[in-house]
Amino acid sequence: MEYRDYYKILGVERSAAQDEIKRSYRKLARKYHPDVSKEQDAEERFKEVNEAYEVLKDPEKRAAYDQLGSSWNSGQEFRPPPNWDQGFEFHGGGYTEANPEAFSDFFESLFGRGGFSRADFRHGGHRYHAHGENTYARIAIDIADSYAGSKRQITLKHSVLGEDGRPVVKERKLNVTIPKGVTEGQQIRLAGQGEPGVGDGKPGDLYLEIVFNPDPRFSVEGSTVYLNLPVSPWEAALGGKVPVQTPDGLVNLTLPPNSKSGSKLRLKGRGLPAREPGDLYVVLDIVTPEANSEAEREAYRNFRDAFQFDPRG
Repeated sequence: MEYRDYYKILGVERSAAQDEIKRSYRKLARKYHPDVSKEQDAEERFKEVNEAYEVLKDPEKRAAYDQLGSSWNSGQEFRPPPNWDQGFEFHGGGYTEANPEAFSDFFESLFGRGGFSRADFRHGGHRYHAHGENTYARIAIDIADSYAGSKRQITLKHSVLGEDGRPVVKERKLNVTIPKGVTEGQQIRLAGQGEPGVGDGKPGDLYLEIVFNPDPRFSVEGSTVYLNLPVSPWEAALGGKVPVQTPDGLVNLTLPPNSKSGSKLRLKGRGLPAREPGDLYVVLDIVTPEANSEAEREAYRNFRDAFQFDPRG
């Protein structure tokens, strides 16, 4: 997808105060409103302006967007960095009062969290009592944390408007219990840790969505774990016992003779723990050693002559 520079779309600097962003939005919204504008691309520009304002008017979304950095250019090929919003606390969801279908794939990839809107609980001088909003954040854990469960302290960032009208990032620390067998995408609920209530209303809850830290050795699909295991050509050809470091400890795996690269060996019940534990699949990757010395090259020549093997035959 293409990166969108929301500041450029609204014609403001990245340091602009919220009032300046609002004024620019109103000016451009009037200019490109399809019922008023005669420009051919008015409808598309109007959608871009609304999308940019949807992000920049919200201190939380603006602060999260800002941490992507300023080195991106509009139209540049873009993929969100892994766990780019880890630890950022959002109140409500990705959309406020707008139609989510009006937004681009770029917006959806960053803020597609559902539709919630904030409410004003004062009217006519009377004070209302209402529950606080739920808040949402994403935290990354190691795969091993799911196998054993763990307790850890996390730091969450949330944004408020400073006196100068610009978003200020604040932090808070929480102690969290990671349940054994948690899967990616699962949410942990922390009761009462969301937005404070209004009047005598109870506070909302905090929902932590789990993602796994990238690991070159493992990948996870649901409760099934895949482990890439490098093996030598002679281990693959002759078979035998091979030590394998799984997320749950060391296993002596039996390789069948004449194993092929890409073959999957199943370890039943060694995936993520659960009432019905997942499986762990060891995926073989045959690694050929380099021939850097004359003795090593001679060994390969003898190997070639012994087999007379044509891999393209």
